[in-house]
Amino acid sequence: MTLTEAPSPAVRPSRSPRRIRTAGSGVLALVAIAVTLLVASPLVFVALEASQSGWGTVQRLLGRPLIATLFWHTAVLTAIVTVGALVLGFGAAWLVERTDLPLRRTWTVLVAMPLAIPEFVHGYCWVSLFPAVQGLWGAALVMTSSLYPLVFLPVAAVLRRSDASAEEVARSLGKGRLTVLWRVTLPQTRPALAGGALLVALYLLGEYGAFAMLRYDTFATAIYTQFETAFDTVSASVLSLILIALALVVVVLQNRIGRNRGRVVREGNATRPATPVALAGAKPLALLAMAALVGVAVGVPVYALGYWLVKGGSTTLPSASIWSLTATTLGYALAAAAIATAAAVPVALYAWRRDTRLARAVEQTAYLTRALPGIAVALAVVFFAIRYAQPFYEQPPLLVAGYVALFFPLALTAVRSSLAQVPHGVEDVARSLGTPPLVVLARVTLPLILPGLGAAFAMVALTASTELTATLLLRPTGTDTLATQFWTYTTGLAWGAAAPYAAVMTALSVPAVLLLTRRTLGGARTPKEAAR
Repeated sequence: MTLTEAPSPAVRPSRSPRRIRTAGSGVLALVAIAVTLLVASPLVFVALEASQSGWGTVQRLLGRPLIATLFWHTAVLTAIVTVGALVLGFGAAWLVERTDLPLRRTWTVLVAMPLAIPEFVHGYCWVSLFPAVQGLWGAALVMTSSLYPLVFLPVAAVLRRSDASAEEVARSLGKGRLTVLWRVTLPQTRPALAGGALLVALYLLGEYGAFAMLRYDTFATAIYTQFETAFDTVSASVLSLILIALALVVVVLQNRIGRNRGRVVREGNATRPATPVALAGAKPLALLAMAALVGVAVGVPVYALGYWLVKGGSTTLPSASIWSLTATTLGYALAAAAIATAAAVPVALYAWRRDTRLARAVEQTAYLTRALPGIAVALAVVFFAIRYAQPFYEQPPLLVAGYVALFFPLALTAVRSSLAQVPHGVEDVARSLGTPPLVVLARVTLPLILPGLGAAFAMVALTASTELTATLLLRPTGTDTLATQFWTYTTGLAWGAAAPYAAVMTALSVPAVLLLTRRTLGGARTPKEAAR
């Protein structure tokens, strides 16, 4: 799963002062534009492949009843899971950040922990224990319990850092808790809710493994079937374009709904912390609700993994060394992380230094790959390799390239956030003293954003290490990762044999979740906590 704070590209920091132009500005712009075009190229390749089939073929494919069924399945599930994630994520964030709920720090970590378990592992855990968990409602249960932290984390961050004076004024005027919650607190968190809903919807549109396990057909499962089983690249391309169009619609809706519409949310160190709402007699009910949420989202997967690890199981499929697969997985993931982080630096620097329309367009286009499901990116990379780079087909560089295209926004988000914390004018002062631009970059800028570079590298590496859909299409012949070996065993219903690989993937993701929780919710709640 892709782990990220994922701020909307439409939300930008305050404008910086005009910066000194240097001879290297044009070179930086060219490099940033080139990187962005490469990252966004999957859109172009899928469109070209689909266009070669002819409009008549496209119309015939679109007229098939299967398309309407896939659209209905995808749309209904996306709506149900998104609404469920919004309700659970906001409710958990409000209880943790705005009430006197006991053990709030512990609950914060536990509620965020489902992000450490890949979606297809969630599906495996539920199906292996409860075979009846299938179809629409099975998929809704599994995906909602897996993805609600994508809403919880940004909403909790807003509630922790926002000024509580408006809520206190509303309560002093005699407004009840529900009125304050609906009229004041909820509007403050609307941008965070919209951003979380965007991530949930995009994950759903691109997910393959969990839905294949839960026997629920969506566009992503149909694309994989058309390409891998039927070898029908035309149908796969047309379905990919439909899926990309749906994802772009979701992005546009998020940009419209997520705007604050004039409401001011003050954030920063100068804000006054909120006085916790006393739950009183409702405290046992709140604790029970939180325990039930964590039990379903974390308890069931952990129990399933423990159960199958202890029980084990025989399989007629060939065995594989978990240690060699871990090394292979980390090798690909680390390579992709290094390239994605390095490529994100020029794009982030260009957007940070130049507050122009071109710079904003470059940055937003680079973020556009957030709207590309993994199956569509993998399909585009395969098409490119077959037509223009056959020596690289089914070779390691192709898989690394797919990871970079998929997870580049993660690296860009982390680097861009670090640059936003750099004091304005630092580079200008160094250049005014006659220091060459490259020396300023190496000795001033990069050391200041080193934590962001480390975060970008770690996030991309750990996310790539659990990627399944693109890996199934792009992996070299005879090469497996933890995710693909896990998938091989689960498709053969060898639940016990698959458990160790799922456990290792989950263990690799736990540090990323803890890092994300700390970075997102790093602000203190009260002056007493800040003093610690």
